[in-house]
Amino acid sequence: MSELKEGQKAPNFTAKDQDGNNVSLSQFIGKKVVLYFYPKDDTPGCTAEACDFRDNYQGLTAKGIVVLGVSVDDEKSHQKFVTKHSLPFTLLADTDQKIVEAYGVWGEKNMYGKKYMGTHRTTFLIDETGLISHIIKKVDTKNSTAQVLELL
Repeated sequence: MSELKEGQKAPNFTAKDQDGNNVSLSQFIGKKVVLYFYPKDDTPGCTAEACDFRDNYQGLTAKGIVVLGVSVDDEKSHQKFVTKHSLPFTLLADTDQKIVEAYGVWGEKNMYGKKYMGTHRTTFLIDETGLISHIIKKVDTKNSTAQVLELL
């Protein structure tokens, strides 16, 4: 799979959210979408990022922006994460890794000298027509909303 680039059509997908509902990217045509990929529910960096989006959520929705978080955790894990941190947006369970693969964010990682496969933290901004307008590869977990807003 080749790397996605700005200006390309965002790959469509359907996945279960934290409540077991099917959510498809195509249902958000006509709105801007922040599609953010993160490694794991309730870990320090992922919590900081989710809470930053939570704390700035009203400002994002006021600009017509939909926030979707994606990790390979299951619906039950997402539900606990949403409840614990009062997250007002949708988290998608990509347990079969189809979305992370389609977006090119699944790959080898290295922590403390140990190599493993995992999700590379990446944020995609998708415009109203379904095209990728921006890709943020160096996500600042504590300021992820600011990173998004400065690109709009």
